[in-house]
Amino acid sequence: MNNNDVLRRVRYIFDYSDQVMLSIFQQGGYESNQSELLTWLKREEEPGFVACKDIELARFLNGLIINNRGAKDGVIPEPETVLNNNIILRKLKIALDLQADDLLAILKLVSVEPSKHELSALFRRADHKNYRQCQDQLFRQFLNGMEKRYRQG
Repeated sequence: MNNNDVLRRVRYIFDYSDQVMLSIFQQGGYESNQSELLTWLKREEEPGFVACKDIELARFLNGLIINNRGAKDGVIPEPETVLNNNIILRKLKIALDLQADDLLAILKLVSVEPSKHELSALFRRADHKNYRQCQDQLFRQFLNGMEKRYRQG
């Protein structure tokens, strides 16, 4: 999935306004404005579309963590310069304070039932022998499950 899709999906799931989105970016250490945000929220085929860079999405996800759970030691964490589905999944897990059982329940909402071992492999270090890369299909299913769990109305 691309960063713009993740940004759009999170916004839709939690029904965030432009101002809330900009506030979350700010909490993550990035000063954005409404016109820049709107270019990231456009679809690729729309005129004016601008790709959201990894560092910008990382700042948004860090801001989401701070917004939901508070800043750790009052410090804004340094954003990753390269993201993958595993890192994004981990940041969403932290922001929403999800445990393994919560993740499994979210995936079960969309008829995906990995074992706890398969799930824990997604959160291991990349150099660990049991690390497993989170494929786009599983990540999309997770976002679909989040939508079923958190989307109001």
